[in-house]
Amino acid sequence: MDAILVDLGRLLLKALPTFFLILLLHFYLTHWFYKPLEKVLEQRRQATEGARQAAQASLETAERKAAEYEAAIRAARAAIYKEQEETRKQWRLEQAGAVEESRRKASEMVKQARVQLAAEVAEAKQSLAGEVDRLASAITETILRGARA
Repeated sequence: MDAILVDLGRLLLKALPTFFLILLLHFYLTHWFYKPLEKVLEQRRQATEGARQAAQASLETAERKAAEYEAAIRAARAAIYKEQEETRKQWRLEQAGAVEESRRKASEMVKQARVQLAAEVAEAKQSLAGEVDRLASAITETILRGARA
């Protein structure tokens, strides 16, 4: 057993430089490789995250502007529809006025035609009355001549 312990002690004594070399390699790699690597990776992460945040901000700005444009378009459409409706209303009023004016003129023309027709009827009656007297005289004269003859 003593021999095993002595052999184990020699083995440990021979392994000690390897252990210190590995320990030194660990600190060397940590200081000169892993820390700069972590620093670069953190910078890359921050740059990526910054770009992502900038893209998100740009997207939000674009969405806000799109919403504003949509609202402006809706307002413009509403104004156009309102203007069109006002124009249609004005046209309907003008058309109703024109129809009323036409009715008034037609009614006036009918009244004038009735007056003119009544005047023509009266003139025709007067003319016929004069003609009746003349015809009656002519018939009477003819009958009297025929009776004398």
